[in-house]
Amino acid sequence: MTSKAKLLYSKSKVYVHPTPNSKDNIPGFVGLVRPSHAEDSGILVAWVPEDDLKVNHDYDQYVKVDLDENLVLKEALVSTPPPSSFSSYGFSVPIRDIYSIYYKRPSLGWWWGSITINTRGSETLPAIFFHDSESPSTKNEQKKRNKDFDPFSNDGNLYWGGDTFLLYLEKYAKLVNPSGSNNIFLVNPTQEDLDLYSNSNNKVAAKDEEDPFVKVFNDVKWKVLSKLASVTKFSRNTAQQLFDSTPPKVKTLLNIPEVQKVNDDFGSAKVYLAKWALGIAEEAQRSKRKSVYNEGYRKFLKGELGDFELLSIDFESERRNPIGIKEWNAFFDPIGHLVLTVEEVKERIFHGGLQPEVRPQAWLFLLEIIPWVSTDKERKKILNQKRHEYNDLKKLWWDDLENKNHDEFWLDQKSRIEKDVHRTDRSVSFFAEAEVSHPDPNSRFAETGTNAHLEQMKDMLITYNEYNKNLGYIQGMSDLLSPLYVVFQDDAVAFAAFCKFMDRMERNFIRDQSGMRDQLLTIDHLVQLMLPQLYEHLAQADSTHFFFFFRMILVWFKREFAWDDVLTLWEVLWTNYYSSDFVLFVALAILDKHKDIIMTHLNQFDEILKYMNELSMTMDLKDILERAEIQFLNFRKAIDMVDRKRQDMSSSTFLASGSTDYSLTDTEGSKAAKQKLTDHELPNITRDLRNLLSKEIVIVKEVERDPDVGGG
Repeated sequence: MTSKAKLLYSKSKVYVHPTPNSKDNIPGFVGLVRPSHAEDSGILVAWVPEDDLKVNHDYDQYVKVDLDENLVLKEALVSTPPPSSFSSYGFSVPIRDIYSIYYKRPSLGWWWGSITINTRGSETLPAIFFHDSESPSTKNEQKKRNKDFDPFSNDGNLYWGGDTFLLYLEKYAKLVNPSGSNNIFLVNPTQEDLDLYSNSNNKVAAKDEEDPFVKVFNDVKWKVLSKLASVTKFSRNTAQQLFDSTPPKVKTLLNIPEVQKVNDDFGSAKVYLAKWALGIAEEAQRSKRKSVYNEGYRKFLKGELGDFELLSIDFESERRNPIGIKEWNAFFDPIGHLVLTVEEVKERIFHGGLQPEVRPQAWLFLLEIIPWVSTDKERKKILNQKRHEYNDLKKLWWDDLENKNHDEFWLDQKSRIEKDVHRTDRSVSFFAEAEVSHPDPNSRFAETGTNAHLEQMKDMLITYNEYNKNLGYIQGMSDLLSPLYVVFQDDAVAFAAFCKFMDRMERNFIRDQSGMRDQLLTIDHLVQLMLPQLYEHLAQADSTHFFFFFRMILVWFKREFAWDDVLTLWEVLWTNYYSSDFVLFVALAILDKHKDIIMTHLNQFDEILKYMNELSMTMDLKDILERAEIQFLNFRKAIDMVDRKRQDMSSSTFLASGSTDYSLTDTEGSKAAKQKLTDHELPNITRDLRNLLSKEIVIVKEVERDPDVGGG
């Protein structure tokens, strides 16, 4: 009979990923288990598959300890988990046998935080991944700690399931985070361990001066990370054949024996190769026009649809010069009536954008602050009304600061706003200087100072907190407000524009993240339809969750393009000229631009993630917008063809019933219709894909805030 042990800690929905295919992921619990009479050093760190716990009837105990940490004070008895073995991914290892713990926090791209345990016998146990979105205890803790989702957190404040694991482990073992390391803990290290670790750091620092590419590895800790090479069974194989076209400097780098041992950083060189190959491809094509070849679109047009009448399957797109003030003024008569149709103006903006001096006027129309069918006099009246509305809203908190300063939630929101504003677009001249003393001596920025524009930004975001109490402030909103403020240079008008912009962007920020999940799922369906070969490659690399687009979609590529390009992109998207979700076709265009490089050079999730993240500030907006338009036109034509083919098939079925066509017998007609239906397997046009044809803005509002979580 298996002896019983005390379960000290448990965390649910911790997975092992045996293969790159997410279908093979195995759910389980990570736990700390004290065998009978064991000292702290004998406590077992264990990962047990859910199925194993259900077999030995321990599942309920693990769940109870996971959901109520106070149960660890009682007798939560479970079977002693078996030691690690080659026949099972489950493992348990005494603390005294653990040498180090390597961990990756969750981030925008690396959705699951992970922990890898290395034993003193140089054995690397399976990496375990914390699927926080599935774990009830983690979601409960996140709800208590984070009143909103902080997608850009990179300072360690974002709570994840591994935090409590390390916290509990630290009760029973000494964890040392060596100097210069952000993601390694040595467990009960000896002085020799610390000395060896320090010496290996110095070696790397000396090598960095030899070659600029060696700097990619300047954070590598050779002695510790060499133990991680065996983790490849659970992540990726590093022994891959280099391409003949590898640049000489990279070949030299990759031939260094120490570099070949470092699993985590091998992908950095592969990403470099991909970028290098992209540069060569662009150089070769620079002198000729690039047409977007869509293998998925043509496949079912030419193959599955057979000989079907087409007007065109090749589209072109060309960007025009931006609209200047003279051209803009010519759109209106002397009293301000629009003399063109709204669609004509939007088409011109979509294909050319606006010059800076036009934006303060045109953005008012695009953001629906003022109607297109209005006069100059009516517009001035509307803007004056907006200024009064802003001042009234601002007074709600400005005149009540004494009470607000005792509201914990409001103070937390104010602190978040101030922190984000002081790090948003500080390279823009409006926000660059800290020229005046801070009005609040207790502020974290009291010593560094502030300026009038930063203070206006803070006031607008705090006021939005009063305007939209259910949503409140969430990080990323300052990125959406700053361009509006710079363009309008009027806090009340900028606030009105921000509120309108947030009407369509609120779905990106709602607390359950369903709005972002829906858009990423739509991208999944879109890539399946339009770029099926790339989709198959991404599926093999476990990258069809498209998390690398999360930040890009969240703030509409605000951090991917230069400032002026962002302004152009936003005004193009605000036209809703083809679709209110044209932003997803921008994402599709980026994939189309880089699909050949990804399929040729990048085979693993982290390689693709790194490559996509490093596209920031390197992309040509003109090229991306041209590709996005062509992709949309191909997409629209594809749906039209599928619908027409289905209608044709439906008519054939009707004829086969014998009701109108007397040229075929019932048997012959039924056979012909059946043959037609089986010969043509049409693409599945999901509802979310069909919705991409709509110009109507998708509005999703946050539900009423839970008062237990906070509510100003």
